Amino acid sequence: MGVPLAAFLIATAFFTATLSGIFGMAGGLVLMGALAFVLPVSAAFVTHGALQLVANGWRAVLHREHIAWPILLNYAIASAAAGVIVAFVSFAPSKPVLFLLLGLVPMLVWLPKTWLKLDANRPAHALISGFLVTGLNLTAGVAGPLLDIFFVRTDLTRHQIVATKAATQVFAHLAKIIVYGAPLLVAGSTSMLPPWWVFALAIPASMLGTAAGGWVLDRMTDTNFKRWTAWIVTLIGVFYLIKAANLWL
Repeated sequence: MGVPLAAFLIATAFFTATLSGIFGMAGGLVLMGALAFVLPVSAAFVTHGALQLVANGWRAVLHREHIAWPILLNYAIASAAAGVIVAFVSFAPSKPVLFLLLGLVPMLVWLPKTWLKLDANRPAHALISGFLVTGLNLTAGVAGPLLDIFFVRTDLTRHQIVATKAATQVFAHLAKIIVYGAPLLVAGSTSMLPPWWVFALAIPASMLGTAAGGWVLDRMTDTNFKRWTAWIVTLIGVFYLIKAANLWL
């Protein structure tokens, strides 16, 4: 891997971790698309999983006093079940399909709130969230807007939302690493992944980005937090839909 590409991946890790640190999503969406531009699909999934595992894990640590632990427990149980099912199915999207899914996922933020009365504080809904979000993460690479649907009706503060969502995504990204990384390891195709030193530099960059995002989050209001999240992920989704169309054509 050349130095320009490595620098691009490291800078993207910092920028996207900052986005996620502010909005609780969007960063992972941008990172997945950026990786899919320059890496094979399976390698992009594993790399995305590794970087987002660190970014979300560190964000959860920074805001650990705000985590809603009952939600996290139920989510983790269902997440494990989804990971096992997808592993047996062995589904891996092509690049056009991946960008199509990346473009469609953000549109979930515009579903009328009256259509789906979901609340992650309810145990059954937290279980459904863990299963669906992890399943979508393993097929589209990201699932932030779907996860957000389960939090918009809760009475959690913005800090609790960001902290709890970060903790749940640790399980989703761990599943991604296992489901897509194991076949690469068995097939001896790990050379498709970035070299170890890129991860060694990108991981602390993600941690710094997460801290920077938290600094911005502290200075936002709950109203601006929700408004900006929807518009940012929508614009990203439109870009990916255009990319998918170009690939199909």
